[in-house]
Amino acid sequence: MSLLRYTPLLSSRNLKSALFVRPLSISSANNLYARNTIVNFVPQQEAWVVERMGRFYKILEPGINVLIPFVDSIKYVQSLKEIAIEIPQQGAITLDNVQLQLDGVLYLRVVDAYKASYGVDDPEFAVTQLAQTTMRSEVGKISLDTVFKEREQLNVSIVESLNKAAEPWGLVCMRYEIRNMTMPERIQQAMQMQVEAERKKRAAILESEGHRDAAVNVAEGEKKARILASEAFMKEQINQAEGKARAIELEASARQRGLAMVAESLNKNGGKGAASLAVAEQYVKAFSGLAKSTNTLIVPANAADANSMIAQAMTVYQKMNDQTIKHESGNDGTDAQ
Repeated sequence: MSLLRYTPLLSSRNLKSALFVRPLSISSANNLYARNTIVNFVPQQEAWVVERMGRFYKILEPGINVLIPFVDSIKYVQSLKEIAIEIPQQGAITLDNVQLQLDGVLYLRVVDAYKASYGVDDPEFAVTQLAQTTMRSEVGKISLDTVFKEREQLNVSIVESLNKAAEPWGLVCMRYEIRNMTMPERIQQAMQMQVEAERKKRAAILESEGHRDAAVNVAEGEKKARILASEAFMKEQINQAEGKARAIELEASARQRGLAMVAESLNKNGGKGAASLAVAEQYVKAFSGLAKSTNTLIVPANAADANSMIAQAMTVYQKMNDQTIKHESGNDGTDAQ
């Protein structure tokens, strides 16, 4: 009778509140216990740590789970998703005694809900402090220039150190990123001056290399021009020499043919008289040319007597002719012997 009397008082809303209450996210044993229920639905990527009579009992997997009221209690709710934690700004001193202010972002994930629940009291606070101390330690091992050059390697070193220390807590550091990095004003000014000096140095080097290349190109051009000019001059000299040789050859050939014709004419009747006349004409012509010269003065023995001049020419020709006949007679006697 009593059950029938109180049954109408249990509405669907009241029954749902009594049996299906979702537990709160708990990260510390000092938090209030989750409400005991019979049926529990665990969302995906979450792990619920259950204690029975105050001792660890099991970890509820995603899906429907049944617990014993007043005996089993949900102690911790751990998210298995990757989370991002901001690391506050802190000071660090490099190997060359430069003080930096750095902050960053840490990405981590819970891989063991049991260790994350019982291995550390406050995982977020613990990993934040660990990240800060690790970052200070890693920055102190390198110089300021190395911090800028090997920033990615610095992040990797911090992640490796964090994973070694956070392994008993059931946490895995996925990556760490240094977000902001500030330094004293005087260090920034010195670095700016260094950058400007380096840029001026590179500009001067590039300018000198440009002048050097230009000088080399000019020298190469002059060298090639001189080589081409010398080759052209050499070819010109060769062509002139060949032309002169050809002209001499042609002149000698023509003279040979002319002498042959003269010799042939001399052997004919009246040839000697014609030759004597030709010699006389040439003698007179040569004397006339010398007489016309402005800087030459030739006075013959008897300039007014043209006949004597012709007689002299004929005498010269006759002597030359006698010597030629005598020479030919001697050659004939030698051949006969």
